[in-house]
Amino acid sequence: MRSSLTTAMYLALVFLSGIVVGGFGMRLYTLNPVNANVNPRTPDEFRRRYVAELQSKLKLTDEQVNQLQPILDDTRRRNREFHEKYRPEMKAIQDEQVRRIRAMLTEAQQPAYTKMLEERERERQRQQSKH
Repeated sequence: MRSSLTTAMYLALVFLSGIVVGGFGMRLYTLNPVNANVNPRTPDEFRRRYVAELQSKLKLTDEQVNQLQPILDDTRRRNREFHEKYRPEMKAIQDEQVRRIRAMLTEAQQPAYTKMLEERERERQRQQSKH
């Protein structure tokens, strides 16, 4: 009797573990793949994806896509004008931030902070040169 009970428990354990493994495998199989380019890096890449999304989801005609292009051009121009207009104020805010952070750092931390700022500036310039 004890042997039958043990056998039944082992069979139930094997059956339940199969359900768990199967459920986990199904979950992995149905997950969406990871896309490293979720956030496009260039404005042109972003624009291509945006237009493609509109075409796909809204079923835009070729004429509508042609009408869309000047709208996007105008928006890009106006955004650039806005950023240029407020660039000096943004720079002043960033400079104030750097000044305040430097004031709280110790002498030993200052060189590392300077190096970090230089690395960030190089990366920013590298990104700008791509656009």
